[in-house]
Amino acid sequence: MSNKPTPRVRVPANAKKDEIVEIKTLISHEMESGQRRAADGKTIPRKIINTFTAAFNGKVFFEATWHPAVSANPYQSMFFRASESGEFAFSWKDDDGSVYESKAKLTVA
Repeated sequence: MSNKPTPRVRVPANAKKDEIVEIKTLISHEMESGQRRAADGKTIPRKIINTFTAAFNGKVFFEATWHPAVSANPYQSMFFRASESGEFAFSWKDDDGSVYESKAKLTVA
């Protein structure tokens, strides 16, 4: 996979106050473990997303540390109690220092 990793999130646009909503995230990423060898016999360098963070209105509510055993194109889902309107911010951090981000708004009625 030679394309830039692409994050995707699915967050409901609206929720009732104190409703529990499901949030789904997926990022297109090869998650190379560093244990395979290329055709020339050289080890393919490790390149994984090692940290995933989800925040709402600037406050982190979910964080995960991933390791080489996580599959390519990692999917993460979580639940959130919608108590106020605001913005979600999702962040995926790569071994090479790259950070991939996505945002989504939630309106609470």
